[in-house]
Order: sequence, then C-alpha cells, then structure tokens
Amino acid sequence: MRHLTDQDLAQLLDEDIFHKIGETADQMGLECYVVGGYVRDLFLDRPSKDIDCVVVDQSEKTVQAGKDGPGIRLAKELGKRLGRGANVSIFRNFGTAQLKWHSQGIEFVGARRESYSHDSRKPIVEDGTLEDDLDRRDFTINALAVCLNHGNSEASNGKDLYFGKLIDRFDGLLDMEDRLIATPLDPDVTFSDDPLRMMRCIRFATQLRFQIEDETLMALSRNAERIRIISKERIIDELNKIMMSPAPSIGFIELSRSGLLPIIFPELAAMEGVEVRNGRAHKDNFYHTLEVLDNVAKTTDPAASLWLRWAALLHDIGKPRSKRWENGIGWTFHSHDYIGEKMVSVIFRRMKLPMDERMGYVQKLVGLHMRPIVIADQEVTDSAVRRLLFEAGEDIDDLMILCEADITSKNQQRKQRFLDNFQIVRQKLKDLQARDNYRTWKNPITGEEIMETFGLEPCREIGILKQKVKDAIWDSLIPNDHESARQYMMQKAEEMGLKPVKN
Repeated sequence: MRHLTDQDLAQLLDEDIFHKIGETADQMGLECYVVGGYVRDLFLDRPSKDIDCVVVDQSEKTVQAGKDGPGIRLAKELGKRLGRGANVSIFRNFGTAQLKWHSQGIEFVGARRESYSHDSRKPIVEDGTLEDDLDRRDFTINALAVCLNHGNSEASNGKDLYFGKLIDRFDGLLDMEDRLIATPLDPDVTFSDDPLRMMRCIRFATQLRFQIEDETLMALSRNAERIRIISKERIIDELNKIMMSPAPSIGFIELSRSGLLPIIFPELAAMEGVEVRNGRAHKDNFYHTLEVLDNVAKTTDPAASLWLRWAALLHDIGKPRSKRWENGIGWTFHSHDYIGEKMVSVIFRRMKLPMDERMGYVQKLVGLHMRPIVIADQEVTDSAVRRLLFEAGEDIDDLMILCEADITSKNQQRKQRFLDNFQIVRQKLKDLQARDNYRTWKNPITGEEIMETFGLEPCREIGILKQKVKDAIWDSLIPNDHESARQYMMQKAEEMGLKPVKN
C-alpha cells in the first residue's frame, strides 16, 4: 500500500478529464467526488479502468419529478464542453450517466441513500448527501472519496473543498494498511440488505489477498442463507472473478468457512473432509483440488484460462460419488473421471454457466485427466501416447497442464518420477505431432462408407467396424490413410461374416 497525501492524490489525478469534471461541477454549483474502487486502487498501486463519480447538489434536498439528478446533469454538461469525441449515455431508471471520452469511461451518479426490503436486494433509493452515499458502500476500503472541486465556487457551500482532498469516514486506509475487509456499518445489515455483498467480500479478499475481519466473517456465516435470493448469473460472475485471481483457493476456502459453499456449490462442498477406516484415510479431495487449481493459476494467463481453471476445479468432482472401501485395498475412487465428466453438464446448467463448446471442453478435460497420469506411471509407449493425442485433439496442451498440476504428492521421489515421465510424454507428443496431423484426426472410414459397402442399415456392426479400424491405427497396426484402413475394414468385416454388396 502507498501512503498518499492530498497533494499526492491531486498529482495522481492531474489529468485533463478530472480537471474538466471539477471545473464543470464548480460552475454548476455541484460537489463532485471520484469514489470507490478507483480511489482504493490508487493507494494499492493497482491498474483500475472503472471511474465512478458521485455528484452532490446541496441546493436542493429532493430532485423534482421529471428533473434529472445532479449526476446526469453534470455528465450532460461535461459532454457538451468536451465536444466531439465525447459520448454520453443516460440511464434515467438508475439515475446514472456514463461518459466515454477517448479511451476513458466515467460513470456519474447523484449521491443517494438506500433502504431495503427483506425479500429483495433492489433498494429504495432517495437523494442524499455524500455521507449518505459513503454509508451505503459495501466495504471500508471502497468507501473512500476524493474531491474534484477546485474550492472556488458556490459548490463549496462553506466546506473546505479542494482538488485532491480525501474523505475517509470509516478508516478505510487503516483497514487497507492492515489488509482487512470490513463493512462500514453493521455487517449483518450490510449482508442482509444485499446478499451479493457476501460474494463480493470473498472476491475482494481473494483478489487483494486480504483477511476478512472477524466480525465480518461471522456475519457471513449468520447471513449465508440469504444468498438464495441472488440470481445464479450474479453468483457465477463473482465466482469467475475468484477463479481468475492469482490464488483462487483463498476464495473457495473462505466460501467454505462462511457456510456459503454448500449452498451455491454443494458438489464441491461434498469433497471436503477425510474418512478413516481401519486406520486408513484418503486425502482431503477438497484441499487437493484447490492445490491443483492454484497450480494451474500459477502457470496460465487468467484472461485465457478461465475454462481450464474450471476443469481443474471439477477434475475430481466425481470422487464423493465413486468413493468405496475395499478390504485389502483401502479407499478407491474407480471411474471418478467418467462420473465427473457426466456431472459437468448438470453443474453448468444449474449454475447458469455456458452450455456450449466451453462446457464440452471442461467435460473433455475432466474425462481425460487420468489418462496422462496413468501413462506416466507406466512405461511410456508410442501407442498409449498416440491414443491420448487422438482423444485430446486440440486440447492436448491444456490437458497436460492440468495433469502436471494434479501431481501433488508429498512423496518427492514419486512426484519427481511423474514429472520426469511427463517430459517423456510431452516429447513423444511433439514427435507424433511432427509426423502426423493427429490434432484434427478423423477416422478414415465413415459409417456411411460401411453401410454402402455392405448394404447395411444403421446397426451396431457399423460402430464395431469403425472402432476396430480406429484401434488399429492408434496401435500402429496399420498406417493412418484411407486405403490401408479400407483393406483392414474388409478383413475384419469378413471375420464378422459381412459380405460386400455387388454394384
């Protein structure tokens, strides 16, 4: 965290757009403050794209019917003064306006106070003061405001206003210095009024690597059931932001500690815990999964790896359903990859995640995630690697990233053996890709060709023949070309008693 004086803030905001906002507000007799995340990120020295301004009109206590609020009025006037290149969008239902000027986007809203009913997160909004507006903010670190007025107009109204002046009503800077997430007012009221703030609390803790203040954490637990009134789309938006953070495990651990996880993601919550029988325990699959997720996050760009991270989070999701105790063996999780693959679509549908190729990608990686590990635990043969490459196709590189992240054994010798074998697998993949275009492989023999050759209607024999040809190519019994595949098909069809029709 940086320690910034008002003079430092004025220097950081010494840009043409901020001065024009302040000058326009001065001339209109309005107070104007940049607030929230943009101010917070100045102190944390983080890049921030979203600029929010709160506008206060001290000359009137209520906005007359049909009259635009101060935020909209300031945005419209500023747009006129900026001229060409300025585009103002008005959202009267929300009392907000958005100004786009060159590459900058700024949202203006009149200061307001809010009240809530118990069954909705949609507030009743009234005009308010700057203090009212800061009171309604979710967290102390987001309840910071910096004045943009220049202190030479009626907007001052007797106040000591000047460009760069910081307003910190709730000691947000102290919480930032202590790396704490806390609410400005009673956290029970904050979270009950708008339960989405519980997800935002955990998301900020994850992104910033802050601790959640004790009373705030307890309020999360007390109000966890309130999350049920929040739409799945809103929840998944916050989950995705947690997923794209540098250490997503922080967020999922806090979701578990707060009691939110069993409500929003019961399949993941079911993975937590260790069962012991006859003195033998299995590993905690929840914490193993989070370790794998963090391993993926360390090696990938968050902007390009969201769905790979989802595959990491879900790769063992089938383990609770497949867990069995076998005498003489211990705990087993047979077919957890297959079960998990089937669970992906159910989870995506319920959580309002995309039911398109992104879901199919996650399904594929979950279904295949054991294959490279099995190969690396045995002799690495060309045949096994070729089969893996055929099935993974274009996603082979991501599958290998996932599988290497899945090696979390505390036995360093065993872990190193896996990693060494993975390098052999990667080299064989590279060699095969150089020889053949296996990433986009298709069976040279189609079902239509089989039906036409043998005069068949759709039947199981067609699938059997296609599989035999595929296995032969994958096992290097025949070359990967149509002529060789057709000869092999004819041979196997004869053994099955099929005869070609005469043209």
